[in-house]
Amino acid sequence: MRAVISVTFDDAFVVHDIKIIEGPDRYFLAMPSRKLPEGGYRDIVHPINAQVRDQMEKEIMAKYLLAMEDWDAAKREKAAEEAAAEAASDEE
Repeated sequence: MRAVISVTFDDAFVVHDIKIIEGPDRYFLAMPSRKLPEGGYRDIVHPINAQVRDQMEKEIMAKYLLAMEDWDAAKREKAAEEAAAEAASDEE
């Protein structure tokens, strides 16, 4: 599992606990589910058809990948700042 997200539709309806899962070939979405008494799980919300699921996956994954790029850039910037501060303190 790479992330747990919430998605808001038309500023009117929100779905929490959608999971982004890293599969062997690609990322995919796992919809919120509940455990069944006899074992296994059942989605409690889900897209009605494959076209809607594909659209959701494309849009969510695009936002997820942008967020990861921003996070990586911030992490690199922080590391550079820490290295510069360390170098400055070594010079003193």
